[in-house]
Amino acid sequence: MTSQTTHPTVTAIVPMRHSSERIPHKNFTDFRGKPLFCHIVDSLFESRGVDSVVIDTDSDRIRDECADRYPSALVLERPAHLRDGGISMNEVLLNCIGQLDGDNFLQTHSTNPLLRPSTIDLAVAAYFKHRATHDSLFGVTRWQTRLYRSDGSAVNHDPKVLARTQDLEPMFEENSNLYIFSRDTIASGGTRIGRTPQLFEIDRLEATDIDDMTGWKLAEAIAASGLL
Repeated sequence: MTSQTTHPTVTAIVPMRHSSERIPHKNFTDFRGKPLFCHIVDSLFESRGVDSVVIDTDSDRIRDECADRYPSALVLERPAHLRDGGISMNEVLLNCIGQLDGDNFLQTHSTNPLLRPSTIDLAVAAYFKHRATHDSLFGVTRWQTRLYRSDGSAVNHDPKVLARTQDLEPMFEENSNLYIFSRDTIASGGTRIGRTPQLFEIDRLEATDIDDMTGWKLAEAIAASGLL
């Protein structure tokens, strides 16, 4: 993280709840030598594209860990009415941004421990480069494979033709790794993804998101393999 940026400032927001449904205490469980949430926060602090880091939480434990590890991070207390797991992240972000200065924000998750500072830098640069035509940016994973709906109908191919997968139109999965948006975008539309978003591709291994124990084991295996 540096204050000598060549673009307007970017504030990174990392929302973190104390509890989690599929992996108990996931955010502060050890992942390769340190609490899971520390990996993404470390990447944000190492990023040249991020100017400040904000952590939104309802957890005393995370708050104490941040005071010790990240004294320069701003920790916001999540209000009681936004603590339920079913609350939209857009509502959480609107509450955060209402307490912050600045016009450009990057939101990521503690469940993206493999996301690299260099990728964050590229995403921030792409966001500002294309601001004239795109009001926001979000991370995606490219898939070129034959997809079907639950009723058996094809999504992106004709089973009678059986085109090679490399010739199929690519589909893009929102991978939850990062979102970049302006204050105006989320204030006017109520969402972090605006009306004209830019899709930012992230390597499939790097984009691994820990949502359950399968994701946890996969992320650990990728990290241990040295493939990134």
